[in-house]
Amino acid sequence: MAMNKKNTQKSSEGIRLNKFIAHAGICSRREADMYIKLGSVKVNNKVMTEMGYKVKPTDEVQFDGQRLQAEKPTYVLLNKPKGFITTTRDEKGRKTVMDLVANATKSRIVPVGRLDRPTTGLLLFTNDGDLAKKLTHPSTGIKKLYHVVLDKNVSGQHLQSIKAGIKLDDGSIKADEVSYVQGASKREVGIALHSGRNRIVRRIFEYLGYEVISLDRVLFAGLTKKDLPRGHWRHLSQAEVQQLKML
Repeated sequence: MAMNKKNTQKSSEGIRLNKFIAHAGICSRREADMYIKLGSVKVNNKVMTEMGYKVKPTDEVQFDGQRLQAEKPTYVLLNKPKGFITTTRDEKGRKTVMDLVANATKSRIVPVGRLDRPTTGLLLFTNDGDLAKKLTHPSTGIKKLYHVVLDKNVSGQHLQSIKAGIKLDDGSIKADEVSYVQGASKREVGIALHSGRNRIVRRIFEYLGYEVISLDRVLFAGLTKKDLPRGHWRHLSQAEVQQLKML
């Protein structure tokens, strides 16, 4: 009985405002602190700049004029097909990855990072702002493995160059791992990177004189495409979520 009373009391105290904003899928808690300082957050129609304010169940929280609701953290993994843009909406009316996960949850999830329109493979969605920030921050070094098919055989010398590092317009880049795909022709290469730079895999091979025929992300932060057909999605297991949080 005492335990129930304690839990009820804890629930009535609410959660910190920055955590509430992060759970609504807006941003990370650290970013939420910045928005609170800037006066972008209102509680019960009043600007709230108190960093440690705890949101009660009866409070109405607004961010940039939009009412927020704290949601249960949701994690959805998609095996993205070609032809979809990684954005929450597109002014030109093109197909977006949000169309593919529309029935996954009622929570407001967003893609973690991006895959360009012709690239296929693993794409994670969540409303957990803290985890999304962690997985996309350069310092975290999240491993991503790609299966690349080129227009011609890749030379062993070029594989060595990719391992050693090459200099692109926006700085040097080197692969964590790179090798021919076992049992396939030398046109097929597996490359592992932790960089999140835009179109980085395509630009590496284009710099060396190859055309990328297909590019597929087969591993992201320890998550794989096992039992996940192209164009399908699934919710992460609790064990997978814990694994991501421990990275």
